[in-house]
Formats: sequence, C-alpha cells, structure tokens
Amino acid sequence: MVEITIAVDGPGSSGKGTVARGVAEALGYQFVDTGAMYRAVGLLSLRSGLDVRDEGATSLLAQRLQFRFAFDGGRLRVEVDGEDVTSAIRGEDVGAAASAVAVHPAVRGALLGLQRYLGAAGGVVMDGRDIGTVVLPDAELKIFLDASLEERARRRWLEHPERDFVAVRDELAARDLQDTTRAVAPLRCAADAVRLDSTGVPVSDVVDRIVQLARSRRGG
Repeated sequence: MVEITIAVDGPGSSGKGTVARGVAEALGYQFVDTGAMYRAVGLLSLRSGLDVRDEGATSLLAQRLQFRFAFDGGRLRVEVDGEDVTSAIRGEDVGAAASAVAVHPAVRGALLGLQRYLGAAGGVVMDGRDIGTVVLPDAELKIFLDASLEERARRRWLEHPERDFVAVRDELAARDLQDTTRAVAPLRCAADAVRLDSTGVPVSDVVDRIVQLARSRRGG
C-alpha cells in the first residue's frame, strides 16, 4: 500500500492542527506542524533580541534551526535544536512574533525546503496555511478546513477566557486579512482541495471524514 501525503490548510482556530494530529494518529502517519516552525523562529528571535521585522536576521536564524516532531503519550512534542519548546512556543508574545516573521519571503524560503523534505516520503499529514498551494502542491489529498469567524473566535477565547472576546475576534479577523493578502504564499484554498467547514462539527467527525478520504486515495 502506497502511503500518501495529506495537506491541511485553513485560517487560525479552524481546528486544522487538532484535526491533522487526529488524522495522523488514526493512520499511523507523521504529523508536521508548520505553524510550530514559525512560532519557533519567533521564539528564538525574541530570545536572541532580534527585531522580528528584520527579514535578513530572522531568515538567517531560520536557516540553522533543526526541528523534530514526536508524539509522547498522544501529545505532540516539538523540539528545536534538541530543546523541547512545546509549551514555550504557545505564548501570546510568541504568536505575535510568529505572525511577524511569517510574512518575510526569506523566512518562508528558509523553511520551505525542510517542509518539502519532511513530506517527500509520504505517510505525512502536514498542516499550515500554504501547504496545498505552495509547500506540497502535489499532495495526494488536500483539505481546506474552515469555520465561521465567530466559531473560531469562541475557540480561541475558550483557551484564554481572561481576554475580551471582541478583542480576540478582531485579532483573528486581522490575521485573516494579513494571511490572505500577503504577497508571498497567501492563504487560499487549492483548486483541487476538499473544503470542509468545522463550524459546530465535532473534531472526531472531521477526523473520520478525512481518514475516509485518505483511505480511498491510498487504496484501502
């Protein structure tokens, strides 16, 4: 049986990371979280005192990072240069830094080769915002996972209930605009992607649907 490559794209808080992990576990595939890569560049940029708006400096940093992804009791662990940064990359300041470095073409270029290498052998589920359109345009299965802005904002707010809901929603809307209008690798649904709306749909149902699609594409 030929193992396929699955690309999962979508806007922030659409559930793509959770769904992609679930699909990878169900199929016994490797999961590659490209968003974690940009967060790692943001984290290391902050630690190094770099200006995240400096494309040259942040791209040089991105070029030297070594990533490793592994499941640990059902939890995805992200290692960079041998350090477990799973928790450190989830801070709000790191998220903002990740958004800033992700718009740099040189940073995206620095990570593109690694992302393609990780997906080359098949048996991989990779999620992000430009996987099916740029990183893995030949992926056998492409998913574009979406949800309404209100639903995505509710999910994000439940993770940070101390924050103002309207502010969370406005931030997501601003990120959507940034992602869909950036000059390099904008967020869009690939022409041959299966579009799924996760608004009000249990994660398990979305995972099951993608697993069914994957099994049909790989022949069982």
